[in-house]
Amino acid sequence: MPLSSPLPVNKEKSNAKFAAIIPAFNEGKTIRELVEGTLNQISRVVVVNDGSTDNTCRQLENLPIEILSHEDNQRKAHALWRGFRLVLESEPDLEGVITLDGDGQHLPEDIPRLVAAYADFPNHLIIGTRTRDWGLFPPVRRWANQLANLGISLAAGCRIPDTQSGFRLYPSSLLRLLQADSNHYNGFVFESEVIIEAVKLGFKVHSIPIAAVYGNELRKSHYRPARDTLEIGKMIVEKIASRFLKPARK
Repeated sequence: MPLSSPLPVNKEKSNAKFAAIIPAFNEGKTIRELVEGTLNQISRVVVVNDGSTDNTCRQLENLPIEILSHEDNQRKAHALWRGFRLVLESEPDLEGVITLDGDGQHLPEDIPRLVAAYADFPNHLIIGTRTRDWGLFPPVRRWANQLANLGISLAAGCRIPDTQSGFRLYPSSLLRLLQADSNHYNGFVFESEVIIEAVKLGFKVHSIPIAAVYGNELRKSHYRPARDTLEIGKMIVEKIASRFLKPARK
């Protein structure tokens, strides 16, 4: 059950052209309700079944969506990029792509708020931030997120209040510039690194508050606090080093 309600939005601004991508790995408990809610907001929804071994696929039967499947789990970054490529190649005039996590922690009813923010801040990477419900996070996740926020903000050169939120609106222009097949974009590191790369490419980041959904009915997060935080930390150190230790031009 949601621990917060979706925030109000001016729906008149929610008329731009977008697609939604939902990576899913063993999300049988939440995926159907999430997708149905997303379809109420966005007409094109793509679910990337990332090697699920539960009933995720059965839960998606008879829904007017596109499903891409991996035989084995290839982690979140690969799932996202497969969805990105599909919608970008099939819709050249697509304005942006909205991403939601498949575990039900994001409310589809908040999608119009991302679209409205994009109307006010075009060509910005829009990130839904959960900081108003920060106290609801499990303590280990809260510590890992806050540490990542500090490092990524330093590497990007601007404050990002919730760098680990997967509820985002990516401008299509940004996604087309990124190197989708780069080995750098791996697992959960992608959502951290893409912020730094976006700023480097001249894009700005705009954050808006969203509801946080946490509870016993949700499955345990796939985020591995120790290993994934170390991987993100390594990436941050490399980015900061490349930013501040560039060789002088001769």
